[in-house]
Amino acid sequence: MKKWKILYDVMLVVFTAFVLLKTFVISDVKTAQAESTGIYTETSADTSSSGSSGTAASDTSSSGSDSTAVITENSYQDDNISITVTEERIDGTTVYIADITVSSVEYLKSAFADNAYGRNIKETTSQMAEENSAILAINGDYYGFRDYGYVLRNGTLYRSNYSSKNDEAFVIYEDGSCETVKEGSASASSLQENGAVQVYSFGPGLVENGTISVSQNEEVSQSKSSNPRTAIGMISPLHYVFVVSDGRTSESTGLSLYQLASCMQDLGCTEAYNLDGGGSSTIYFNGQVINNPTDGNKSGEREVSDIVYIGY
Repeated sequence: MKKWKILYDVMLVVFTAFVLLKTFVISDVKTAQAESTGIYTETSADTSSSGSSGTAASDTSSSGSDSTAVITENSYQDDNISITVTEERIDGTTVYIADITVSSVEYLKSAFADNAYGRNIKETTSQMAEENSAILAINGDYYGFRDYGYVLRNGTLYRSNYSSKNDEAFVIYEDGSCETVKEGSASASSLQENGAVQVYSFGPGLVENGTISVSQNEEVSQSKSSNPRTAIGMISPLHYVFVVSDGRTSESTGLSLYQLASCMQDLGCTEAYNLDGGGSSTIYFNGQVINNPTDGNKSGEREVSDIVYIGY
């Protein structure tokens, strides 16, 4: 019996080590499920190779910002993109708010770390922003940390499974409108067929049809009640808001989900959604990170799998 117990213990340690490596370390480049459609026709769906040779989640062939742009410390303005960034104190927390208007949803994009779709492929938000000439960027939903949840980026469908019919995804359509949907109520392919160009899977939805959709005590699983946060919202089609809050420091407490939802509603959002937060929460604007990310006990950016950004 003792030998069997030793063998069992060894196998358990090996299995646990493998699970941890697969979850946090081992990179796994995957393949898209469908060709890009709509306005993102330049994105390829072939991600079979590894590293930076995988599929780009965005078109980076342009030279970045418009040469006629007017740029200040807190704003960016050209013929297609208008951004104003403000900093506010809300409930003892520093909150960064980017008010964005674009002429077409094609300027609201996603990008993958190393331009490749897969598990444990990670870069910082600022690295991805710089590689894609982003004017403004926030961390995305960290899709690569999970094996489930819809992933539709820049018109290309990469993942269509989900873990629960109650999981909520945030959908951005070709006309610039947005909504939160239950992943079990609409398939990823049907959303794509109906004009979806971006789908993020983290959640929950914060504001739906202008009404706060989380309770005062609701929280993301295994998350503290006050955290650094990242959210995306729509005031009207093609008029968006990115919000990032600092947290977990003596200078900035962090926000609960309900506080974040209230902030998004106060900003005029008719739809709003919670993206990955905590150490992932980062906002980048005009060439620099403007918030104070905290990854665990250390300051600085956490490496994540994807960003949401504004750019060409």
